[in-house]
Amino acid sequence: MAGVIAIGECMAELSLTGPEAGRGGAAAIGYAGDTYNTAVYLRRLGLEVAYASAVGAGDPFSAGILASLAEEGIGRDLVVEAEGRLPGLYAIQRDPAGERSFFFWRSEAPARDYLKLADLAKLSAALNTADLIVVSAISLAILGEAGRATLTGLLAQAAAAGVAVAFDTNYRAPLWPGPDVGRAAIEAVLPHCRYLSLSAEDVTAFKGRSAEAMARTWAARGLEVVLRHADHRIEVLSGEGAELFPPEPAAETVVDTTGAGDSFNAGYWATRLRDGSAAEGVAAGRRLAAAVVQHPGAIIPRAAMPG
Repeated sequence: MAGVIAIGECMAELSLTGPEAGRGGAAAIGYAGDTYNTAVYLRRLGLEVAYASAVGAGDPFSAGILASLAEEGIGRDLVVEAEGRLPGLYAIQRDPAGERSFFFWRSEAPARDYLKLADLAKLSAALNTADLIVVSAISLAILGEAGRATLTGLLAQAAAAGVAVAFDTNYRAPLWPGPDVGRAAIEAVLPHCRYLSLSAEDVTAFKGRSAEAMARTWAARGLEVVLRHADHRIEVLSGEGAELFPPEPAAETVVDTTGAGDSFNAGYWATRLRDGSAAEGVAAGRRLAAAVVQHPGAIIPRAAMPG
């Protein structure tokens, strides 16, 4: 299997709407999750993409996830349907500036057991022939200790076969037993990665070293690191040096920042897979993210995709 394989969890998304959102108001239903969002945007940017996860079976939300995969043209051969299980659910509430708060119901989601439910030989064969594998700290967190060990082994094999692995430090503290566990899990995966998307906010959350120090360390070890600073500067570091990109003017209207980082990753990694420069990748990522924040929810209408 050539192309991109994203590993993680797609959930039902309730985007609370109206001035009284969360107080009996309406909600728009969508389907999203960090690596899923990136997968959707990579597919819309013209790459062949498959998703690796587990959903339920026989319920409307799992059916919605499968329908979303089909509608977006994302391969589902690596998706497992688990009888008697329901997928995760989350709600988004936004403040007037478009910043969001999340509320999750996902503790029993089948995606947590994906590596127990999946055909590992089939998954390994697919990963070993991909062009790019997309994983995040959320992917690691939901899989638990045993699942993380299995996934790390699969990523090591794929990397040894020449496959590029892209990792996003999308750290969410409630998903982890503690910051030390999260940091150790992330640092176990990074030696097998080619690309690292790193935000200063994430590093602070899992009590790592400074984001700058972490970026320099992993760039020196051969990774291409995109460091997203809190002031919206972007720095791309590699063994060849560093490029700094100053902040761009903010989007005129910020409705919802959900999915901004995921879409930036898609624009950047799609450009790099096509041998575009880091500068071109940053521009593509920023262009897509600027469109995403002007719409509610993580996945924007196709008609709103930038040209």
